[in-house]
Amino acid sequence: QVQLVESGGGLVQAGGSLSVSCVASGRTIGSRAMGWFRQAPGKEREFVAGISWSGSSTNYADSVKGRFTVSRDNAKNTVYLQMNSLKPEDTAVYYCARSRATLPAPDRYAYDYWGQGTQVTISS
Repeated sequence: QVQLVESGGGLVQAGGSLSVSCVASGRTIGSRAMGWFRQAPGKEREFVAGISWSGSSTNYADSVKGRFTVSRDNAKNTVYLQMNSLKPEDTAVYYCARSRATLPAPDRYAYDYWGQGTQVTISS
């Protein structure tokens, strides 16, 4: 069993920055890719960013490419999402998830454990 807990969400103005973290407990995440997803009210949960188990491979949704950076520290069982140049359309609940594989994928069904989410709100 893996428990994922996100933190670091909050309210920032457009153009600002925010970093969210995801700490895993239970079993380690070191051998699996990790992903960040988000869900805005009335919308489907969408892929934001993913990182391979080693951290050497990452991928991003086009909407966040160049603005968001995903990273991980396997020794701390923690995954990070640094968000810069934030826009009002980035407002959502952000979830981290553990993949069933070692490489990140944008398909939400490739992930087996999910955190409870952290709210990120961007004001215009």
